[in-house]
Amino acid sequence: MAGKTGRFMNLKIIGKAGIGLIAGFCSHSLSAQDSTAVDLRNAIETALKNSLEISIAKNEVEARTLLNHYGVAGGLPGVAATISNTEQVMNIHQRLQNGTNIERAGAAGNNLSAGLAGSMVLYNGHRIVSTKKRLEQLQQQGEELLVANIQNLIADVSTAYYDIVRQQSYVKTIRQSILASEKRLEVLETRRSAGMANNADVFQAQIDINTANQLLMNQMLVVEVAKAELLRLMTVDPGTRLAVSDTIVVSRDVSLEAILERLPANTNIKAADNQIRVNELIQKEISAQRYPTVRLNAGLNYSRVQSAAGFNLLNQSYGPNIGLSLAVPIYNGNAYKRQQDAAAVDVKTARKQKEILERDFRADVYKTYHAYQNALKQLETETRNYRLTQDLLNLTMQRFELIQATIIDVREAQKSFEDAGYRLVNLSYAAKAAEISLQRIANQLN
Repeated sequence: MAGKTGRFMNLKIIGKAGIGLIAGFCSHSLSAQDSTAVDLRNAIETALKNSLEISIAKNEVEARTLLNHYGVAGGLPGVAATISNTEQVMNIHQRLQNGTNIERAGAAGNNLSAGLAGSMVLYNGHRIVSTKKRLEQLQQQGEELLVANIQNLIADVSTAYYDIVRQQSYVKTIRQSILASEKRLEVLETRRSAGMANNADVFQAQIDINTANQLLMNQMLVVEVAKAELLRLMTVDPGTRLAVSDTIVVSRDVSLEAILERLPANTNIKAADNQIRVNELIQKEISAQRYPTVRLNAGLNYSRVQSAAGFNLLNQSYGPNIGLSLAVPIYNGNAYKRQQDAAAVDVKTARKQKEILERDFRADVYKTYHAYQNALKQLETETRNYRLTQDLLNLTMQRFELIQATIIDVREAQKSFEDAGYRLVNLSYAAKAAEISLQRIANQLN
């Protein structure tokens, strides 16, 4: 029985169906006052609010939104102001045409210049247009990845939440079995006092109770570990005490065709599609470098040169200017051509990556849906089995009290009840986990 608990504890599948099943809430060693009650909606809302991963994804979207601007793409004018002031001491020796000689040592001089210059690209092979579109695609890609992170977090929180419900249901099954063992011990002690039972049977009943209590303590630890995982996903202090009281309800209306139709809406696939367009625009940007660039230049300049001696004592000029410049790339070692070819390869790679995602998600849909359907089919039978094992255990205990059943009959009935309880809650969890996974792939988790 202990080995069975360990095996079930590591099971992870996914799903959602309209059958209310066992998943009872075991009253823990913690009191209600010491614990914080939480349901699935609260857990998801807290996780979304506190998630550090979601915060990082939001920051990425904000950064990409800020970069999505014509100025970043180079489509707006650039304006720069310059100023320079130089003080100098010169030794002057000048001979003029009229025969005048100027000789001066240590003459002071000053050069002052200032300017305001603006430049705007009029044409560069539509490179600016391609860059702006690429920035838009990067912003959209960031938004898609944010939604993907949100979907993944909701799926992880939901799965972790229902794992707690599953583990608590194991506790409930073990406790019900312990009650039967205690009743068996009570009957055997009564019989022994009447001389109708031996000490061996009483000792064995007490051993069975002790073993079951140890199993219960181990399962309580498993519950606490599951709660710690949920607290981690919620980004809450791991010392917080949670009280989860819920059942696993699986929906039966999940359709394979509907999930496959929604596959293109998967945010990871949409982000991969964005990456294809980004790479295509990078290719256009590189291609535009092989075209001429026409710029409009305008400015306002001021220059003042002053000297204490010499032919020009003062030379000052200022005024506006405007003009066009043309730059034509002629040869750069075929670097642009090779960069363009490499960018074309990147486009092909991005398309293949999208195909891989579509292939993998489609395969996941089929595998998960088959697991979901298989769990649903077994649930109906296992639900009946669980009820039958409950009735069998009750009937066997009644017969045991009337000395119409043996200890072996009681232990077999208990084992059947425990096994049925384990199978039922595992099937419920598997179906629910499969449902959650399918909804995540279809981008339907809210």
